[in-house]
Amino acid sequence: MFHPPSVLHFKRMMNQDKEEQFIGKRLKELANTADNRGINVFSDFLNLNEQNILESLKNELPRIKYFAYGGYSDAERKILCFCGEGLPDEIEKNDYPISCIKVKPVNQKFSDSLNHRDFLGAVLGLGIERCKIGDILINENEGYLFAHSTIGGFIIDQLVKVKHTVVKCAIIEQKDFDYRPTLKEITGTISSVRLDSIVATAFHGSRSSLSGLIEGGKVCVNGKMILTNSYTLKENDIISVRGMGKFIYAGTTYQTKKGRYSVKLLLYT
Repeated sequence: MFHPPSVLHFKRMMNQDKEEQFIGKRLKELANTADNRGINVFSDFLNLNEQNILESLKNELPRIKYFAYGGYSDAERKILCFCGEGLPDEIEKNDYPISCIKVKPVNQKFSDSLNHRDFLGAVLGLGIERCKIGDILINENEGYLFAHSTIGGFIIDQLVKVKHTVVKCAIIEQKDFDYRPTLKEITGTISSVRLDSIVATAFHGSRSSLSGLIEGGKVCVNGKMILTNSYTLKENDIISVRGMGKFIYAGTTYQTKKGRYSVKLLLYT
């Protein structure tokens, strides 16, 4: 049965258009500044959809080079560097205004079980804007937080508790940060390879309970925000769900006698 898009869905789409226009304008301003002044100009941290907006603006930007980096090779949130005329073809990673902060419980034995949302909530609770924060990686209740270098010292001084756990912070050299993602294989059967079904399988929920995430602009496929629940995925697409995690759609393995598809997903843990 066809269900027409809700009024709320259209409002979200309009808000998304406004946000994209604002971001696009800001990126063009940064690029023009770099071009006119012949200097490197850095953005704040951009999420996947904001990075995708840049790609759509290529014909509107001055003919200068730009690069993106988020503190480590597989970073999702990245800072853009627009390079002015006559500057090197590549930017050294250490030139990016990024601090890597290790957040560790003072007493691991009595620590809460901490997740990404706990660390992010604690940082934003300090009054810091989301655009100043990059990826947050968790390893056995320890967090590795990438932040704009202008607020690195503030975080170290002010971040003393995550959830109910007392923590201590220290800036570490990016060369000392070694991240190798672990992937958890998830399998399931679905009636069709549509986005809401795949997201529900990845996070063990129902299509109806998770479809609002898609309409709410919280799901990206290969860096592009998708607002349609019925969007059809392709093998090796990377899906990011804000606040929940990221996974790879590895494809279908077989079709059951009842016509359902067996799918394999690789969840970043």
